[in-house]
Amino acid sequence: MKQSQPENIASKVLEFEDNLLLPALYGEHNSHLLRIEDEFGCELSGKGNLLSLSGTDEACLLSRDVLLSLYHKLEEGHQVTIDDVDGAIRLVALLDSPKTDHVAPRKNVSNDDNVIRTRKTTISPRSINQARYIESLRSNDMTFGLGPAGTGKTFLAVAMAVSHLLEGKVERIILSRPAVEAGEKLGFLPGDLKEKVDPYLRPLYDALGQMISMEQTEKRLERGEIEVAPLAFMRGRTLSDAFVILDEAQNTTPMQMKMFLTRFGQNCHMVVCGDPSQVDLPDGTVSGLKDAMDTLEGIGDISFIKFDADDVVRHKLVGKIVRAYDEKESRNS
Repeated sequence: MKQSQPENIASKVLEFEDNLLLPALYGEHNSHLLRIEDEFGCELSGKGNLLSLSGTDEACLLSRDVLLSLYHKLEEGHQVTIDDVDGAIRLVALLDSPKTDHVAPRKNVSNDDNVIRTRKTTISPRSINQARYIESLRSNDMTFGLGPAGTGKTFLAVAMAVSHLLEGKVERIILSRPAVEAGEKLGFLPGDLKEKVDPYLRPLYDALGQMISMEQTEKRLERGEIEVAPLAFMRGRTLSDAFVILDEAQNTTPMQMKMFLTRFGQNCHMVVCGDPSQVDLPDGTVSGLKDAMDTLEGIGDISFIKFDADDVVRHKLVGKIVRAYDEKESRNS
């Protein structure tokens, strides 16, 4: 053991009250601790209910905040996965800085107001923008979630919709998206309408299945509490007492977008999700999402939450790919 350390090297000890939670906190074969060590360069060593942290002051403080956040999650009865570790790392890395007062550490970097609870799971934000998005979904009647794939735009919107339905805040969930890249031309596909539409709406079904069981999803679909329909089926309706989500909104035309947004009725919560950089419409066709961003920005009751590559919560490689394409587009513009 080293007898002396450079001035910028610190050694701290965390003491946990419940030893039974530590295996889940540390991960199988200490995989969670190793992930934190790799990220911040802080050595972590556990013995009993004590965990030693050794590294620079900043590395120790960041590691501590991650560990306390995850430990609090376990105290509440939730599981901790390697994805949760990555999410906590992402949050504290953005929230903390050398100038931050660390005397009173946060018990949980994602506070309870930014947690979505459904029957099967509890979902916490894994980036600053996800936390802002959840807050907007809870407090605003209309929210636009804008950004690349993998940032949780649709997943979090569906989670909030399920939460609202289970709590009785709305009577139904309506999920919609353009059925094909341009024009919603379903006739050439084989099968009945459900068989034609299902391939385009499968991501929404998958998200529902993670919030409530697929059996419950099917029952609620049969009862009309959950409706999944192509965008063309929204025309002429007034959507009241509903949580309404439009996915892949970048592939709408301005006329379709205006039609959808004006379906807004009493006790309606509306979320529009899309990636303005991934428009699949024919060349020369204006994206309804881009048009709405230009037209509606500045209206106080409408929130625009913009995600970027740092918010990607899929495999880390996805974030690198998104960032590479963004840099290429910037060079070419």
